[in-house]
Amino acid sequence: MSVILILILASLAIALLFLGGFIWAVRSGQFEDTVTPSMRVLMDDKCNGTARRTRNHSKDAPSAANPGAADLK
Repeated sequence: MSVILILILASLAIALLFLGGFIWAVRSGQFEDTVTPSMRVLMDDKCNGTARRTRNHSKDAPSAANPGAADLK
């Protein structure tokens, strides 16, 4: 009987910890903007001013526009 009482108290303590963590996250603004991070994936890098180089633009590497670039050496 005492084991059940200990388990109930332990589960209530854990539930209260999770509830406190959730309330802290809401008050600190963790759930303020849920749309922008998913929209950031869809935006073009040139539009937001942070253009990044993702391709190898060296003269030695063949590309779709110039497939024989490596053979010209």
